[in-house]
Amino acid sequence: MIQRLCSPSLAIIFAAAMSLPLTATAQVDAAAAEKIFKENDCHKCHHETKAKKGPSLKKTAAKYREKKLDEKEAIKHMTSGKKVKLDDGTEEDHKVLDTKDPKVLSNVAKWILSH
Repeated sequence: MIQRLCSPSLAIIFAAAMSLPLTATAQVDAAAAEKIFKENDCHKCHHETKAKKGPSLKKTAAKYREKKLDEKEAIKHMTSGKKVKLDDGTEEDHKVLDTKDPKVLSNVAKWILSH
């Protein structure tokens, strides 16, 4: 049936597109991620678009794209408690999210990286 409606190349392109995974933004439960973000006081240092004590989520996502870092790296950052350098030159331990649930961590990371 597809062969009658489409050229062979169009059928191949369609089949390839259907086999691709959904984009990260399509898989994100933004409301759940924002809830975790607020419950962990991330909003005190980070805003979606404006710089605060820490970089905006938009700036963070851009940095991750530029350096070709992925969700695993974002989760590592949110769970390791390493020192971070702030815009004013001071350093402090980055707060660790209070969950170990891989699905929750993945969702928050995807949400941040979707900005």
